[in-house]
Amino acid sequence: MLKLSVIASATLVALGLSSVADAGGRPDLVAKDLLLGKQYAAGQIVVQYHSYATAADKQRIKTKLSGTGVEAIAKRGGTLNLKGDIDLVKFTPGPTMQSKLDAIKNDASVDFAEPNWIVNHMVVSNDPYYTDGTLWGMYGASTTPVNQFGSQAGTAWTAASGADCSSVVVGVIDEGMMVNHPDLVGNVYKNPGDSTINGRDDDRNGLIDDVYGWDFVSNDSSVFDGPADFHGTHVAGTIGATGGNGIGVAGVCWKVKLMNAKFLGPRGGTSINGAKAIDYFTNLKLNGIPVVATNNSWGGGGYSQLQVDAIERAKAASILFITAAGNGGYDNDTRPSYPSSYPNENIISVAALNSDGSMADYSQWGLTSVDIGAPGTNVMSTFPKNVKGKTIATYSYLSGTSMATPHVAGAAALYKARHPSATWSEIKAAILNSATPTPSLDGKVVSGGRLNVSEF
Repeated sequence: MLKLSVIASATLVALGLSSVADAGGRPDLVAKDLLLGKQYAAGQIVVQYHSYATAADKQRIKTKLSGTGVEAIAKRGGTLNLKGDIDLVKFTPGPTMQSKLDAIKNDASVDFAEPNWIVNHMVVSNDPYYTDGTLWGMYGASTTPVNQFGSQAGTAWTAASGADCSSVVVGVIDEGMMVNHPDLVGNVYKNPGDSTINGRDDDRNGLIDDVYGWDFVSNDSSVFDGPADFHGTHVAGTIGATGGNGIGVAGVCWKVKLMNAKFLGPRGGTSINGAKAIDYFTNLKLNGIPVVATNNSWGGGGYSQLQVDAIERAKAASILFITAAGNGGYDNDTRPSYPSSYPNENIISVAALNSDGSMADYSQWGLTSVDIGAPGTNVMSTFPKNVKGKTIATYSYLSGTSMATPHVAGAAALYKARHPSATWSEIKAAILNSATPTPSLDGKVVSGGRLNVSEF
């Protein structure tokens, strides 16, 4: 979640449930979110079938829903352990969404059904920006320049192991990412199974030429489509802009490898495409690519069992799901927002700090549901810009929990690079246990403190 310098709109939160929901989803939470008016794609329902459902059963469900079209999304790539097939059923909008869900809720062939929720970015609108005092989120009490409320990344870089995270991959689930930005291009990971654009699905994952990732909005391999993909580009720079190259900014991990799953466009994205993006990185991990975490600076919509299940599959593959707490300025313990409020144990939910150590007034919090704070206000990072009809690489300030989240994603990569055998749970514990106690976060987040990577 991010917020432009002028502070643009955003939507995301975090709330902890005691355990991952059982089969059958959470129709109670779905109904509550519908009553709250959370947005969904009109005329679209996601249906998760039981494994024993037959073709006739599936057709019966579509008939009940007056379905006019269907997208089958299950088992892409063939490596995910899914409960049963999943369909996106499309119908002519008319009756209420709740009435449509009620029509199939007791059908024995259906595990769960839910709207295709709309989600949005979490935004509030010899590296020069490091040396001139701009990149405060990377500073610490002993760095030059100094800012005790930064992530202490500058201190971590002076260790013998430095900032080399080239052994790990972080997935950016967001808008697109400017893969040719001079401060990113050296750290963009090429899918070894599909490393050349040749019009073929070389790694047989159902996606043609997913060299740098995949665009689930347009359903093609072009992960960067111009200046509108600023949010994903900015997030990527905080995780892993190249450090020590004498230009621009430096990310938490100077040499981390970045891949992109684009599912957000100018008007946000849908929960089903978000689930596809999560599963995309899980499939890559299951096929040998060292994905340690995904960065998820987005949120909104209602409770989605589809996404809960996808995040759980990521956990089984030892992938952390790092997400923004949200920019609504409220307590997520009492008012859940997703994906940060999902009950999955591999989630790290991140609140935003100002440069003086105060919690940002826009940041959401939650003593049991938000894990840690990180620099989120006036964060400088990589940015695409339109100049006279041409896209140029530049830098810009953004603010929001969207900007705090990639600091933590970079921290996960740094820890994994230095502790190669660490599991998702060990990485999460290391991040939370090393947090520096911070008065503004005391009683507000699980760790009671802010990100500190200096002792990784």
